[in-house]
Amino acid sequence: MDWPTAIAAFTAYLQIERSLSPNSVAAYTKDVTHLHDYLSEHYPDVAPTQVAQEHLEQFIHHRGQAGQNARSQARMLSGIRAFFKYLLLDNQIQDDPTSLLEGPKLSRKLPDFLSIEEIDRMMETIDHSTPAGMRSRAILEMLYGCGLRVSELTGMKLSNLYFDIDFIKVLGKGNKERLVPIGKKAQKWVVLYIDEVRRFGQIHPKHEDHLFLNQRGTPLSRISVFTMIKDLAAEAEIKKKISPHTFRHSFATHLVEGGANLRAVQQMLGHESITTTEIYTHLSRDYLRDTVLQYHPHYRK
Repeated sequence: MDWPTAIAAFTAYLQIERSLSPNSVAAYTKDVTHLHDYLSEHYPDVAPTQVAQEHLEQFIHHRGQAGQNARSQARMLSGIRAFFKYLLLDNQIQDDPTSLLEGPKLSRKLPDFLSIEEIDRMMETIDHSTPAGMRSRAILEMLYGCGLRVSELTGMKLSNLYFDIDFIKVLGKGNKERLVPIGKKAQKWVVLYIDEVRRFGQIHPKHEDHLFLNQRGTPLSRISVFTMIKDLAAEAEIKKKISPHTFRHSFATHLVEGGANLRAVQQMLGHESITTTEIYTHLSRDYLRDTVLQYHPHYRK
C-alpha cells in the first residue's frame, strides 16, 4: 500500500466508519500528510506499512526543531496514532509503531472561567427590549445552564428541546448525541425568545427546525456568538478573555465546586475521557484554599 492510497483510505474510514466532523477529518489527514512529506524527504523508500517507532521519533523531533510547540505536536500525534490504528484494524500492519511512542510533556493550562457575579453582570447589560437582546439572553442562559460548545448551540434544533422533562438533546463531537438537563430559568428565556422573537422573524424554509436564527432566517454563525459575547463582556467591564467556551468552563467549574459528581459532569460535557473533566478539580485555587481554611482543624484560628 502506497502513501496516497493509504491516506485516501484513512480519510474514508474517518468519514464513514468513525463519522468524524469535516474539521476533524481534515486535521487528521493533514497530520498524516505532514508525516508523509517528512518521510518522502528523509526515507523515500519507507511505505506506510514499514514505518517504525524510530521514524516517528525523528519526525516529532524535526517538528519541534521547526518551532512547533508541544501542544501542537501532541495534537498532531493523535492524528498519526489514529492512522496506524486504522492500518492495524485493516490488517495492513501487525504491530502499531505508535504503541510505545512518547508524546511531548504538556503543562495543563487552566481555562478562564467567570464567577457567578460576572455572569450576572453580563446578563444585566443585555437590552431585553430588543429582539437581539432577547436572543442574546437565551443564548447565554443555554451556554451557561447546559455547558454547550458553541457548535452545539448554533446547531441546536427545536425538535431537540424536551422541556416537558427538563432535558435537551445535544449533537456533540463525532456526531455523538447526549441528553443534558436544562433548568427552568434557561427554559424561560428560550421560550420567550421563541414566542416573542423567533416566530415573528424571517425563517428560511430549509432551517425551520433551527433554534437560533439570524435576521435572514438562517442559523446563527459561531462568529456571531463570539462577537456578541465579546461586546457584552466589554459592556460589563470584564477584563478576562471571554469566549463562548468560557461559559462551558464556568458551568463545569461551578458544578464541581458545588460538589457535583465528576462522572456526571463528564457526561453532561460530552467528554470521552474523565481525564479531560478532571481539570475542573484544579481550577479554583482560591476556592480550595478557602475550603481548607474553613474545614481543616489545624487551619482554624
